[in-house]
Amino acid sequence: MKIKKQHKKKKYLHKLNRKRMHNKLRSTGQVNCKVLKEAWSNKKSSLRNLRDMGLANDPNKVIKIPNLKEEKLKIAKKIVNPDLSDSDEELITVKKTPSKKSVAEQLEKEAKAPRERRFMLPKGQVEFITYLLDKYGHDYKAMAKDRKNYYQETWKQLRAKVKTFMGIPKQYGEYLESRGLLDKEENEEDLKEQAKALIMSDSD
Repeated sequence: MKIKKQHKKKKYLHKLNRKRMHNKLRSTGQVNCKVLKEAWSNKKSSLRNLRDMGLANDPNKVIKIPNLKEEKLKIAKKIVNPDLSDSDEELITVKKTPSKKSVAEQLEKEAKAPRERRFMLPKGQVEFITYLLDKYGHDYKAMAKDRKNYYQETWKQLRAKVKTFMGIPKQYGEYLESRGLLDKEENEEDLKEQAKALIMSDSD
């Protein structure tokens, strides 16, 4: 007796927009850079657009990895023919200046611009560091022996944490303000001691 196969009945899903799904799969995402968006031309290919802006489509072609075999061949050719100059060996290629060179310059300027530091230490770590600073000042070796040092961190690790905390203006500023040390003029000797403690030799 032949076994009859049961086929699941196909249903048309009305809630799915096939066109939108297809476009979503094909899209490579949106460019959020304002400078690129303004200079981009939809009539040109992505390769042509980037070339006009003075940008590279493939970084491997622009910054080539030095080939050891090619370098050895050049040295061998110079040994065989000492009169052979570099101009004869390599063809001089004239590169056109990109028409939208200002785009690359603008992007370079934006990359070099200073950025606001958004890194913040967790609340628990701030409480622990401030507790140690209040109790021991900048005596890191005494901090390491404190009973609240549950993770048994060394004085060097604690010093690094304090340095990080002091490098965050918002959190360190709040700490100084709460202790009334922000407007207080610190003694030169105290400042020297703090600096000495921060630059303690690792060999100690």
